[in-house]
Amino acid sequence: MRGRIPFFERFVMKKDYHLHSGKKGAALAVHVIPRARRNEIVEISSEGAIKIRLKSTADADELNASLILFLADILAVDRSNIEVVAGQSTLSKLVSILEMETMEAHQKILNNLS
Repeated sequence: MRGRIPFFERFVMKKDYHLHSGKKGAALAVHVIPRARRNEIVEISSEGAIKIRLKSTADADELNASLILFLADILAVDRSNIEVVAGQSTLSKLVSILEMETMEAHQKILNNLS
């Protein structure tokens, strides 16, 4: 089998794949602090995660719902365009915002930083 190029290298590695669902949007790394006095964006960490305080309890479903409502209000998008895609049961989450460019989301976050 000398001189033969493996299948993976011939067909997969040479192609430039860009897989997505067809919808564009932004992704935010978020760290949530539950049981706060008020809902607010506290800071953006050096790693780029957005620290958000929420009045909600630490219950995962309630916390995720509160986070989606808060972000929908801050970013002025419909709740259906926001989804917690990772970290549903933890305080560190990855949130997807459909139909919003990353720079627009970033600017709105900065404008609402406490």
